[in-house]
Order: sequence, then structure tokens, then C-alpha cells
Amino acid sequence: MRVAIIGAGAWGTGLAQHVARRHPVFLAARDRAHAQAMGATRTNDRYLPGISLHPAIQTGADTGELLAWLTGADEALLVMASPVAGLAAALAQVVPGLPPNCRGVVWLCKGIDPHEALLPHRIAAPWLAGRPAGALSGPSFAQEVAQGLPVALTIAGTSEAIQRLAIEAFHHGAARIYTSDDLVGVELGGALKNVMAIAAGISDGLSLGANARAALITRAIAEMSRLGVALGARAETFMGLTGLGDLVLTCTGGLSRNRKVGLALAGGERTEVILARLGHVAEGVWTAPVARRLAREAAVDMPIVEAVCAVLEGRAGAAQAVAALLAREPRSENEKGLDR
Repeated sequence: MRVAIIGAGAWGTGLAQHVARRHPVFLAARDRAHAQAMGATRTNDRYLPGISLHPAIQTGADTGELLAWLTGADEALLVMASPVAGLAAALAQVVPGLPPNCRGVVWLCKGIDPHEALLPHRIAAPWLAGRPAGALSGPSFAQEVAQGLPVALTIAGTSEAIQRLAIEAFHHGAARIYTSDDLVGVELGGALKNVMAIAAGISDGLSLGANARAALITRAIAEMSRLGVALGARAETFMGLTGLGDLVLTCTGGLSRNRKVGLALAGGERTEVILARLGHVAEGVWTAPVARRLAREAAVDMPIVEAVCAVLEGRAGAAQAVAALLAREPRSENEKGLDR
């Protein structure tokens, strides 16, 4: 199998490192200069410094070169490692020319389109024409995956074909791949946990303690599940790798970009200043307002999301937003109370 990964950011590069331990990989950068730099230095200093690219990774930026490379195997898989904002454009550029031996498409992005409020599978649908496709998600810091440390991920798709392809491509070495047919739940879990990680960063930045962080994570799962069920997902999905697993990692791990945003917000910095310094995409910043929109349309209560939006938009300071959460009326924690 040959695996083409479009998007040479941190996660695209980290996954390429893992895949290359078993399969040839074409890692496609957005611009030629970046691709040439990776090819010359055999590192991705821009997004994943300190990692030497595996010999089985070929780098490039030319779509024609990528498509020609894919034809050299009996079976191939296309992996989209672009952010949500760039998914449609990237698919439009490459999918029409895919050779017949490219059996499926997998995307890695964790977010919601901020304009149309679409999950990635809805964004991708016009370009797939029945081709097996799905989302690969779960608790995964790119640096650790690149180093070959253990990781467990979920491939979500509505066909056994894409699950088989993903298992063949990714289930080896230190990576374990689970399967799911709850595409909405898996994608929502991956998107919403980024918003909750901003809240966790705010909590930690204000030195509210481990008790507060544990409470926040627990209530975050309740919010995520409420919205997920309202949008057609299964509640149990949010207790798995792409819900609770990814949430815990992103809310507690030092490598979390979204948590770093929250820490900086707690220090009084403005959102635009934080993003300019970060240099990477922090999907939670763009997902928060669209999650709020979806929740309001579905009449679902998501107070943590509302609080994060207030801080991001400068309508409330971090301490003020936390105080508003603490001042909420008592609620039941049983199943009946989850719809409040």
C-alpha cells in the first residue's frame, strides 16, 4: 500500500512518520519551498522540529507528482491532514485526479466549518462520489506519534472498506486502531474537545486547582454528549477515545495548543495576539462560536462553550467567566438532568 498525506503540519508529519515504518508515504506540503526544505534537511523544522524524516517518506508539493506516485502500487490511500478551513479546497485539487487504485480517503481535521456549521464529512461529501471515506481521530500528540510512542485511534466511517484500509495503513507498531460507524459522534468529539481545552487552560492559568480541572472535564463530557445526541450521535461515543480520551489529553497535556490559548487568555492576553504568537492552528478558537450556534439552534445548554466564547470575544475576562459558571443554579447530575 502507498499512503499520500496532504498537509505537512505537525500531525500530518507525525502520522507520516508512523505510517512510513510499514508503507511508502508521500508527504505533500502546501508550498514548494516547504517541501524542498523538508527534502533537503529531512526534517520538518517549521512544524515538528527535532524529528528526522523516515527514509520511506517522499516530500513534494506538486499534485501531478503525487497522483503519479499513487499509481505505483496495487492499493493506495489518501489522507487529508489539512485544517477544516482548507479541507474542501484540498479535496477539490486532488480528488478528481485520483487513480482507480486509490481505494479511499481519510481526514484528520478536528473542527467544524465556521461559516456553514458543517462537520468534515459534510464538507467532504461533494468530492467523494461514493468513495469509501472516514475520519481518523483520537488522543494523539504529533510529537509522541512521530517518536513511536503508543497511541490508540478510531477510524469512523460508514463502510467496512474504509475501516479495512485504515487498519492496514495505521494499525501496526505502537498504534492500535479501533473502528466506529458513528461518524457524527467521532467528529463532534474531536471538535468540541478543543473548545473545552481552552476552558481547561483558563482554569489552570487562574490556578484554580486539580479539583476544578476534574470538574470541568466531567461537565465538558456532559455538554459534548448533549449536543452530540441532539445532532444524531450516540452518547456512548463520547465516553470513548474520540470523546473522553481526546478530551483528557487536550485538557491536561503540555503540548496542547488549545490549552495554551486558555493559559494565555487567563493571563489577560487578547485572542489575536495569542494566535499570532502560536504559529499553529488552534481549532478550538474557530470551533467555539459555531458550537455555540449549533447548541442554541438545538436548544442545548452548553455553559462552558458560552463562557469560552465570552472570553475569546473579549466580552468577559477569564475570572469573570469562571465566576459566572460558578454562580449557576444547582442541577441534577442524573440522566434526566442532562437535558438542562
